[in-house]
Amino acid sequence: MPTLLIADDHPLFRAALRGAAADAVARMSVLEAESLEGVIAALETHDDVDLVLLDLHMPGNHGLAGLAAIRAQFPAVAVIVVSANDDPRVVRRALDHGAAGYLPKSAGLEDLRDAIRSVLACEQWLPPALRASVARAQSSRHDAELAARLASLSPQQFRVLTLVAEGLLNKQIADRLDVQERTIKAHLSAIFDRLGVRNRTQASVILRELELSDPARQIEA
Repeated sequence: MPTLLIADDHPLFRAALRGAAADAVARMSVLEAESLEGVIAALETHDDVDLVLLDLHMPGNHGLAGLAAIRAQFPAVAVIVVSANDDPRVVRRALDHGAAGYLPKSAGLEDLRDAIRSVLACEQWLPPALRASVARAQSSRHDAELAARLASLSPQQFRVLTLVAEGLLNKQIADRLDVQERTIKAHLSAIFDRLGVRNRTQASVILRELELSDPARQIEA
């Protein structure tokens, strides 16, 4: 029986996704999370999760950084990105960073059912209306290189990188991860080497390159 993790901070939208998932697969275990921190915690606790429906702009998830984190720390878990952003260039970037599918929030429930079935069958899925435009959107060489560098980090190294990007000092990171400070220093040396950077500031910039604007917030503003 497959296990699905629905990651979105809106309870009504999670309920809609849960209902559509139940229609897509007769027998499916469903978990929920309302922040990226909750997603990571759920994946650490439940090693049987097959698929994550990931809201691109949920709390703690800065654009594609959450996708990169999941792909780095849990490479066996498939991810369908769910977003109000249907820009073909953004979709292309999500695919390049390891998304198995991309579902605009404007899509219908039948599209969601198709997406879940396809990705669980190890197929890539895009909504029909976006396939041609995404196919025309060229992958960025820089994005591809960035994805490869991030994928080279171990799960613990990626956690350290995200905490560095949040501005935490080595001792604070060590306390957060319950390890010794010298372990953090060793991780940072490896991170700098694998990312091709020289210091914490440059490493933080790497993650900031994955940030995206949220169309929903632009409309609200």
